[in-house]
Amino acid sequence: MEHFGELIKSRRSMRKFTDQELTQEEVLALLKAALMSPTSKRSNSWQFIVVDDREQLKQLAHCKEHGASFLSDATMAIVVTADPLASDVWIEDASIASIMIQLQAEDLGLGSCWIQIRERYTAAGMPAGEFVHGVLDIPLQLQVLSIIAIGHKGMERKPFDEEHLLWEKVHINRFGGQ
Repeated sequence: MEHFGELIKSRRSMRKFTDQELTQEEVLALLKAALMSPTSKRSNSWQFIVVDDREQLKQLAHCKEHGASFLSDATMAIVVTADPLASDVWIEDASIASIMIQLQAEDLGLGSCWIQIRERYTAAGMPAGEFVHGVLDIPLQLQVLSIIAIGHKGMERKPFDEEHLLWEKVHINRFGGQ
């Protein structure tokens, strides 16, 4: 992508993927983006789990009651975790890493979708993070923030239409702008 403005307009959540595998270079670029994401006081409280095993992806697709089933069709997922003992702003650090992965995916022409795990539940009422911990044998001190589903785009989506920008949500100098 030549311009960042075009990148953020074209990045849309993708829930349909083709069967085409990712190249080693694409996976490496995604992980570099995650590892270069900024963190508070350079705490690097995050850790990433790459999942490309079809059976594990199918299991993880049940991590939430709604909004994760498409994970079973993704080529790969990156589970974004962080250690709350390493940083009091682990949620923010892991969130930044999650969006960096998504922007890198778009720059590579790949599709991605954020699956929120923190504060979500399975259909049976189990905390989604606990479910993901069990599937991937994640150490207890790490909290799961999100899963980023990634793959080659299985459909085209129009870029974000700037006509829909909510300028009324912007305030100058103080709320209300008066």
